[in-house]
Amino acid sequence: MKFNRNDRIVFIGDSITEWGRWEDPENIGSGYVRLIHDYFVVNDPNNYPEVINRGVGGDRITNLLERWEEDVIQLRPDFVSISIGINDVWRQLDHPELEQVYPEQFEQIYENLLTQVKEKTNAKLILMEPTIIEEDVHSAGNQKLVPYVKIVGEIANKFHAILVPTHQAFISYLQANSEKKLTTDGVHMNSLGNMLMAQTWIKAFEAAKV
Repeated sequence: MKFNRNDRIVFIGDSITEWGRWEDPENIGSGYVRLIHDYFVVNDPNNYPEVINRGVGGDRITNLLERWEEDVIQLRPDFVSISIGINDVWRQLDHPELEQVYPEQFEQIYENLLTQVKEKTNAKLILMEPTIIEEDVHSAGNQKLVPYVKIVGEIANKFHAILVPTHQAFISYLQANSEKKLTTDGVHMNSLGNMLMAQTWIKAFEAAKV
């Protein structure tokens, strides 16, 4: 798949997507969204998309629902890329006293969001698997992520969306036992983690037949 000139792509998610956008005059940030943007600019300087970053730190899928109309629908995107799920699981671990978002509700809200996109825009959908919680394949967070990752895959199939297998890419990297870390704290990406996210996204996008 390729972009047409003047296509608009909205990236939405949590702090992993937000990463530096508030300090960036272009509001793109310095994370994986920036790397994807720069890749398409340098590969086709006359035919690259407008990139809009709508990541907000701490967001769960319930927060996306609250701001979906303003931050996605009203922007009239040609593509919508969603990266969500980490905080839905992480809050179960670090703030168990909060009202939690368990898999059934996660799936219901996710389908609601995508239905709105389908009904109100002509945008193509790009769904990113949630990445990791701790750089340990067997961590409690990564075990709890499994059903959320599965839901994203099933919904991508149901809505004919592009699936970006970010979780699997990170797990495969961890299984290789590299000495190089991907995160600063087990969740937020360092430069290598952002590169792995961007690379996985670009490969899935360019291979897509939807």
